[in-house]
Amino acid sequence: MKVFAIIKRGWAGASIMVLAMVIIMAYGHAVQAEPIKIGLMAPLTGPAAADGLSVKQSCEMLVENINAAGGINGNKIKLIVYDDQFDAKQAVIVAHKMIEGDKVVAGVSGSYSFTSRAAAQVFQEYKVPFSVGYAVHPAVTAGGPYVFRVTILGHVQGKAGGMAAAKLMGVKTVSMLIQDNDFGQSLAKGFRMYAEKLGVKIVSADKFKMGEKEFSPVLTKIKKLNPDLIYNTAYPHDGALILKQAADLGIKAKQMGSEGLDSTIGFLEVAGKAAEGIVITTNLDRDSTVPITRKYLDDYEKKYGVAPDMTGASTYDALLMIIDAIKKVGTDSEKIVQVFRTMKGWQGVTGKIQEFTPNGEVIKDVELQVVKGGKFRRFGVISDQKVLQP
Repeated sequence: MKVFAIIKRGWAGASIMVLAMVIIMAYGHAVQAEPIKIGLMAPLTGPAAADGLSVKQSCEMLVENINAAGGINGNKIKLIVYDDQFDAKQAVIVAHKMIEGDKVVAGVSGSYSFTSRAAAQVFQEYKVPFSVGYAVHPAVTAGGPYVFRVTILGHVQGKAGGMAAAKLMGVKTVSMLIQDNDFGQSLAKGFRMYAEKLGVKIVSADKFKMGEKEFSPVLTKIKKLNPDLIYNTAYPHDGALILKQAADLGIKAKQMGSEGLDSTIGFLEVAGKAAEGIVITTNLDRDSTVPITRKYLDDYEKKYGVAPDMTGASTYDALLMIIDAIKKVGTDSEKIVQVFRTMKGWQGVTGKIQEFTPNGEVIKDVELQVVKGGKFRRFGVISDQKVLQP
């Protein structure tokens, strides 16, 4: 009561600052603003744990930097991280925990297509914005207007690969090794469509399950066909095994992959010398001179002692988009979504977003990287609008 009596008298002449000081002295601390809660799901355990670690570290680095600079309009960000365990059922559980338990204002997926698709349905149901980092399957954003992705659709990336194979690598014949899941089939569909359109002949197309260990039989068949290029849609570890076993068999064909191989720990370190010369489609240019990209690349390596990869960079952008939207319009879901719908020319770590389609699909350039000296380097870029349109 003493404090409130002082406050009452204070209205006559004391400044607001003095009143604040009185309250702080009476209660021993200032009232803290509520943090802005943003959820993050990633595969922190299981076969994709290396990707999950890259995602977690990238997003934590971003939040640390934002909070050190004062947060969002004076409010600190609280990043709530969950392990989806590389499992769709767990992704649904995680989504409910974020929304119902943690009361997040938005969610971010740093996970794969099948887990992101499962979580996206929950976010759409509750009308909470969900920003997806690197899941490429069309079904991820098909559920409704609250789901957006910052990476390029699988079949668009596949089309870019087909154009690169025909026009930049000059190949005439291709053997395809297709991972039998959403990711692999989406990429393969786009690649085949555009490669054949440009006169490339597909001489074989074989599917494999994720986690496959022995590729020698199918690679032996491919060796006899003697294609100019082997195009695979593998994830990091499987892709590394494909290249190592191809090298062991003496296969001289050029190699191409996708963003599924854009991993320092999971792919480059496992494949070793067998990765030299492979070209991948992705959205992270290691030789970029764009300030935001350069800063991310340098800061990440300095902080964690390893070069970053596409999964971390894409999810960094997915989170940064949410943060930028909240800075503009606050935490209202409808207003955040409206920012995304009208976004044009937004520059992220993984390139400039030209715009989003009505279905939440991003339109931006596809980067081509080649492995040189054990590192990803710039090979080229696909900016043809006919290829980039979802």
